[in-house]
This record gives sequence, structure tokens and C-alpha cells, in this order.
Amino acid sequence: MKKALIKKPCKTNMQSGLKKTKSWIVEFQFDSSLKKDVLMGWNSSDNTNKQIKLSFPNLADAKSWCLKNNLSYKVEDQSFKVIKPKSYSSNFSNTRRTSWTH
Repeated sequence: MKKALIKKPCKTNMQSGLKKTKSWIVEFQFDSSLKKDVLMGWNSSDNTNKQIKLSFPNLADAKSWCLKNNLSYKVEDQSFKVIKPKSYSSNFSNTRRTSWTH
């Protein structure tokens, strides 16, 4: 039975929003049958499953697709850092003390 990994994609360093992180992705696990091409030095394989990434709007759809296609799956859950929204005026509030003396 083939193994699949279900996860939410991470945002890139160049991305400030959360646009591409809302869907769930099904990927196949790494295949160790890679061969080194002698002439160019590239890795090659007969198995193209590693190149496939399927996206689903929710976790239930991703799980049902894996079950329908006889794949064992592992769900990788990610915890996100909670960012409290701030306004520009909060930079000048009195709650933050500085060590400056006047």
C-alpha cells in the first residue's frame, strides 16, 4: 500500500498573506529509487509520484480521496503563531516602558 502525506502548505518568506495556506495538500512520500545521471549529474527516477501534489479545500476531502485510492495516509498538522493585530498608535502607548531618562 502506498503512503501519502496530508498537510497544509507553509507560506513562503516572500509572502505576507495567508492566501495559499488555506487548502490541504496530498503528497506522496519520498522514493529512494533515485538514480544519478552520469552525464548531467541530475537525479532521475522511474516513479513520478513525488512530482504530484493534489490540493483539497478541506481535510475530509483529502482523507476520502486517499481512502478511495487505497492509500495509507499520515496527517501532518501545523501549529501557527498567533499574531495580535496592532495599530500604529500602539507604538506610542504608555504600557511599554523605556529606560530613557529625561
